Amino acid sequence: MLTAGTAALVTALGLVSPPGAAAESGSPDAFSANTVRQIEALQSIKKSQNAGESKVDSRLLVEQKLRAQRMSASAVPALGSGANVSAAGTVLVDIRGQVSEELLKGLRESGAGIRAVSERYGSVRAEVPLNAVPAIAARADVKKVETANEAFTARQLAEPAVAGKRESKEEKAARIADELKKAVDAKGQPGIAAGPVNSEGDRAHNADTARQQFGVTGVGTKICALSDGIDSLATSQARGELPAGVDVIPGQEGDGDEGTAMLEIIHDLAPNASLGFASAFNSDASFADNIRKLRFDAGCDVIVDDVLYFKESPFQDWIIAQAVNDVTADGALYFSSAGNEGNVTDGTSGHWEGDFVDSGKSVGKYAGTAHNFAGADGNQIFQPLSNASGRVPVTLFWSDPLGASNNDYDLYLLNAAGNVVDFSQDVQSGTQDAYERVDTTGVAGLRLAIVKFSGEGRYLSLSALRGRFSDSADGLKAYTSPGVTVGHSAARDAFSVAAAPAAKAFPRALEPGDPANPAGPFPGAFGAATKVERFTSDGPRRMFYQADGTPITPGNVSSTGGEVRAKPDITAADGVSTSVTGFTTFYGTSAAAPHAAAIAGLVLSGNPGLPPADVREALINTAVDILAPGRDNSSGAGVILADKVLAYTGASPQPLASAGQPTVTPADGGSALDPGDTAKVTLPVTNRGDGTATSTSVVLSSPTPGVTVAPRSKSYGTISPGQTGVNDFTITVPATQELGVPVVLNARVTFAGSYSPTTSTFSLPVGTPSPVSRDFAYTGDAVAIPDSDPTGVTVPITVSGVGRASKLTFSVDGATCNADQTSTTVGINHSYVGDLVGTLTSPSGAKATVFQRSGGSGNNLCQVVFADSAAAAFSSVSAANAPFTGTYKPAQALGGLAGAAADGTWKFTAVDVAGGDTGSIRAISLHINGFVQPGVAERPAGVGKSVGRGPVKPV
Repeated sequence: MLTAGTAALVTALGLVSPPGAAAESGSPDAFSANTVRQIEALQSIKKSQNAGESKVDSRLLVEQKLRAQRMSASAVPALGSGANVSAAGTVLVDIRGQVSEELLKGLRESGAGIRAVSERYGSVRAEVPLNAVPAIAARADVKKVETANEAFTARQLAEPAVAGKRESKEEKAARIADELKKAVDAKGQPGIAAGPVNSEGDRAHNADTARQQFGVTGVGTKICALSDGIDSLATSQARGELPAGVDVIPGQEGDGDEGTAMLEIIHDLAPNASLGFASAFNSDASFADNIRKLRFDAGCDVIVDDVLYFKESPFQDWIIAQAVNDVTADGALYFSSAGNEGNVTDGTSGHWEGDFVDSGKSVGKYAGTAHNFAGADGNQIFQPLSNASGRVPVTLFWSDPLGASNNDYDLYLLNAAGNVVDFSQDVQSGTQDAYERVDTTGVAGLRLAIVKFSGEGRYLSLSALRGRFSDSADGLKAYTSPGVTVGHSAARDAFSVAAAPAAKAFPRALEPGDPANPAGPFPGAFGAATKVERFTSDGPRRMFYQADGTPITPGNVSSTGGEVRAKPDITAADGVSTSVTGFTTFYGTSAAAPHAAAIAGLVLSGNPGLPPADVREALINTAVDILAPGRDNSSGAGVILADKVLAYTGASPQPLASAGQPTVTPADGGSALDPGDTAKVTLPVTNRGDGTATSTSVVLSSPTPGVTVAPRSKSYGTISPGQTGVNDFTITVPATQELGVPVVLNARVTFAGSYSPTTSTFSLPVGTPSPVSRDFAYTGDAVAIPDSDPTGVTVPITVSGVGRASKLTFSVDGATCNADQTSTTVGINHSYVGDLVGTLTSPSGAKATVFQRSGGSGNNLCQVVFADSAAAAFSSVSAANAPFTGTYKPAQALGGLAGAAADGTWKFTAVDVAGGDTGSIRAISLHINGFVQPGVAERPAGVGKSVGRGPVKPV
């Protein structure tokens, strides 16, 4: 499925069809006079670029000159706009350089809308006016302004995508709300609920019987996915297809449902593994950042994605692969789709790589000669594309290090008449990437030419992603090579996953005249006769540089140099069922990778602490050899089976006992733990594991000065899976304990098992909570929430005179509630509340997400109280509930912000994470209860309504 950034790739690649001119007479494998004139016109722009223009993507630069009439359109009559300029005259770009507040401020002043920011990788994705591009590029802190690097997932559509057919934002919200309502209504009603939808891969991989045989279900592991989005997460949870508590990085929910479908597959095979998600589609740098967040912030043990960004180098680990290297070095297992770009064995690939061969054919009066694809077999300067290779990206890389290419190659796409249809001729002068890209149109007879504008011969990689190189009707021969698998899937320690059908065959020919696609073994299991999907990408992958740009074979960056990585690594199931609309049968290596990740999760669950190298050994050595004997370019080591790999590793059911929230009973019969009190602490320990926890004991201690715990340890004996043991301890609080400063307890649970020990920390409030809630409101003017801007907007709330907080709630206020998106009487007016993520930050820097992409297309928040004690979660609301009022649980508990000093400046941040809708923060407030001071009488707060812009008072 082609998707990228904020729009479908089909739209992004909408080029003008060339005029229907007849081909010029002469050889089809020669630059005609017509071709030479057009390339010379384009090269004249390249020759005349100033320093600032040389930092601009060549297609953006030419588009700007055409619009400014500084270049005649008649010079390139068939050239379409590769710049994808919006009706408003803006373009989506990636700005590479030194990211700072000064740069972001300058971009906004130029009229840019910020879409993604990565300081680590020096990248900003922004929607900018085309006429502002030269000034942006001229900045000293900007290295390059590129057309936004696009991406697609490795989903293979059973029916080809229809250009221009795309569900609107509002249509999608209405559909998802209707599906959620039906799922909720069907709960517990026999004959209405559809029942669980299970991936056929669960059976084909023997995972169902392996779970029974080895007693391993994924307990103790966290498996996280990156894809387009999880729009239907709540629906899948309501249907029972996914568990509650999926850990989604705030603001990274994404757009789409491939992530939901991937999570369903993981849950089918590893039902007791914890799950997490982050989008891979905000930008390439955001994708890399999110890989790291899933490991280092969310603690994911296994990470899987199904995304390829077109600029990912085949010859060096770029920023996404570098992020993969970071998390695998930290012990995570990383799985990625090998891709659906075809393979040489099945004749489905549009990939060629090899050394540059000088054809001796120059372009004209400018420097540069064309590459000879035939090599020693002849002289052919064109690579022909199949007539079905319409609207696909074509990438060119060469073996220079990233950010340091001083050999300049250009790429031209021509039609049969010799007209330039698309081109890419960026400057490479020592500080740029060795990369060019064009996009095909839907016409027949297209061919590619590579021109070495200047510099030395290099090893080249040319890929028509999801297209094919095919002999042309006018005599051109197609040249293909294995190795279309590129990017982070080919990272040394990543698992690149090919696809084999679990059940029904992929239902359509990939191109007209193709043979039938293979079917899978369901309800049987994979075996030696298994065939891979005809679209699955092949390897191997030749690499010339380490991630830092160090040559692997210094002085040799040709076909005899570098390192050859055996990719893909393994094969797993696709063509499986999920409950997600649009993915009821899920084809592509997008579906294969989560099957492999889930099996790895089972391995870790049954072998806690197993080193990644041992997991790799087990998966490779137990894979069933398919296709040609031994490891091959299409299936890697073969198709994996859960029972074989669990047996190889000696997996066994593991107990996982941990302490739960304690109950505190003061000895004096009071309702609160006060300074000087002695209290009973009842501590539950639950075994959430697959195995029985034997010899279970708890050591309870406190780092709080003066607090004593007796006894220090207690035995809990044997706790069966799913059962809870309880014991009582006694604590004494010193009389000098400050009111509001909690007593901290550390519970260390030991038991016979590899997950032992587990440690939990609890904070017990000290003092009697005040019944009086004090209100603190934002007092400034309304502040606009920037559309689709990850930096959002922040407003302050000043709190004083409270001391430490015993309880807090947050409210979005307003005088009069209505659904008018321009209303000035509501707390937050916004035309699509489901776009918003709201975060509250305490003076200490602690954060809690208040609301997170809930409410769909509904307008406005007004008189809403967010309280931990509320019966309903705000995540349960739909557009039908707008304007949103009432009391709801926040996305994350606000209680975590209590206990610390409340006085100071609190901050509320609202981020709009999707385009097309706007709004403002107008009236918000905090309601904080402190602690009863000795000798001070306090009166409970009543229930009140908001007045004017004043706060909504909680019960």
